[in-house]
Amino acid sequence: MKKISIVIADDHTLIRDGIKALLQSIDEFEVVGEATDGEELVQFIDTLDPDIVVVDITMPKKTGIEVITEVKKYNSRVKFIVLSMHDNPEYVLKSVQAGALSYLLKNTDHEEIVKAVKAVSAGQKYFSADIYSIILNGLANPELIKGNQLSEALTKRELEILREVSMGLSTKLIADKLHISVRTVETHRINLMKKMEVHNSAELIKKAMDLNLI
Repeated sequence: MKKISIVIADDHTLIRDGIKALLQSIDEFEVVGEATDGEELVQFIDTLDPDIVVVDITMPKKTGIEVITEVKKYNSRVKFIVLSMHDNPEYVLKSVQAGALSYLLKNTDHEEIVKAVKAVSAGQKYFSADIYSIILNGLANPELIKGNQLSEALTKRELEILREVSMGLSTKLIADKLHISVRTVETHRINLMKKMEVHNSAELIKKAMDLNLI
C-alpha cells in the first residue's frame, strides 16, 4: 500500500525532529522533506508533490498562510495541516480561508496529530474542540472575517492614518507627525472612507473599532 507522503515545515529544528519522529513511527506515513522557511517549502511542494504538508504559521520569508494561499492557486491536490502555537482567531480563520483542512496547536497530544493526518489524507477536515469553536464563532460573526479581509485591503499608510484619526488628531497634526502633506492625508482619509463604506470620521472610527482594526 502506498504510504502517505508528508512534508514538514517549521523553522525550529527540535519541533521538526519531534514531528518527524512521531510521523515516521506510523507505518502508513513517510516524511519526504523538511523545510525551514516558506520559500523552501514551496520548492519542496513543487518538486516532491507530497500528499500532506504540516506547516507552522510564523516562518521566515513566507508565512504558512502565504504558502497555503499561493500553492492552492495551482495545486489543489496537496492538503495542509497547520500546526501552530497560536490560538488567535485571526490566524485560525485565515488558515481555514486559505485552504487548510486542519489546524492544531503545538501542545496537541501525539494521538490527535496522527488522527488529523489520517483524516486529512482522506479529504476530511480535522479540528480540536477549541479550534472548532473559534471557527464557528467566526462564521457566526461575519464582521470578524470582514475585518480580517479589510485589514489586508488597507495599505500600511492607510492603517497608520486610521490609527492617528482614532486618536483624535487633526489632518494638519497627522501630516506633521507622519511628515507628509495635508493633501496626502486628505486623500488617504477619502480612500479609507470609501473602502470602509462610511461617510465621516466618526463612522470611520466606530467601524474600525467594531472590526478590531484599531
